[in-house]
Amino acid sequence: MSVKTLEILEQLKSLTTNETTQLVKQIEATFNVDSSTPKLVRIGKRDEDEIQPQIQTEFDVLLVSVPAEKKITLLKVIRTLTGMGLKEAKDFVDSLPQVVQSGLDQEAAEALKQQLEETGAVVSLK
Repeated sequence: MSVKTLEILEQLKSLTTNETTQLVKQIEATFNVDSSTPKLVRIGKRDEDEIQPQIQTEFDVLLVSVPAEKKITLLKVIRTLTGMGLKEAKDFVDSLPQVVQSGLDQEAAEALKQQLEETGAVVSLK
């Protein structure tokens, strides 16, 4: 360190708590910085989550669209799958895209997707 830096450091050590607080406020205002927001710096090895890729285990089945001529068939399937009444199922299909079921394993999600696609619907997994 330079002599000037050492002198400033010694002067800072002699300040009271109140004087230090005022100095910090003046430095923040003068240099347009904020000392209250800590900056986190990661040092060392990476977390295990970063090293190993995440494998998706839960899927949401998203009903994207349905052709108008297949709407009635889809309503029947939606009612069977969700237990909705006719009005709820109609409102559901009219407000696409909608999640039909969420939190399914891959096998169940693929089976549900296939069942919906058989009615002519466009379905995606998320």
